[in-house]
Amino acid sequence: MHSQAHDVGAPSLREALRTGTALLHGGLERRLPFFSERLDAHWYQRLLQAYFGFYAPMEEALCDAELIPVGFDPAQRVKTPTLLRDLHALGLNDDAINALPRSTQLPRLDTPAACLGVLYVLEGATLGGQVLRREMAQRLALDADNGGGFLNVYGAETGRRWKDFLDYLGSLPLDAPATQRAVDAARSTFSCFEQWLDSQEVLL
Repeated sequence: MHSQAHDVGAPSLREALRTGTALLHGGLERRLPFFSERLDAHWYQRLLQAYFGFYAPMEEALCDAELIPVGFDPAQRVKTPTLLRDLHALGLNDDAINALPRSTQLPRLDTPAACLGVLYVLEGATLGGQVLRREMAQRLALDADNGGGFLNVYGAETGRRWKDFLDYLGSLPLDAPATQRAVDAARSTFSCFEQWLDSQEVLL
């Protein structure tokens, strides 16, 4: 996975991930309903249920793969427990949550680089959550205690944690093929997530 000599002039892993996912990222953002005038509490709950149906199996797969390079602690970064608390706050009991559909179409996690690509998408989403958190607080009066915790999963630590993650990526000198595997996995994550949300009929 690691290169002996980094290619001169080759984009960094961070830059390759950013540019390689820009179109997919933008396309999904435009279809998310958080800023739609039609979004109500019921639609928000269905959206959160769909998020849970992707994040839960995705995070389980990352844990089971045991391929995340040293330096990243998955236990400190999981989002599923916060989604569970939100769903409970919105009135779902354990039986209802366990009965929610879960995505079976996930990106392949067959290399450490692929894990990095997936993590880039999941960690990056926490930044966008800050904007959504403010919108949902204003529109639906949601906060961390009544169903809006996922949108502020890291709280005041959001910026620092994103910087720490980018520093972590920068400490891993991947060669060109491994960098491409990371980009492919990140792109696959966006595609799988959008297809899943589409199947749950929660997108615009």
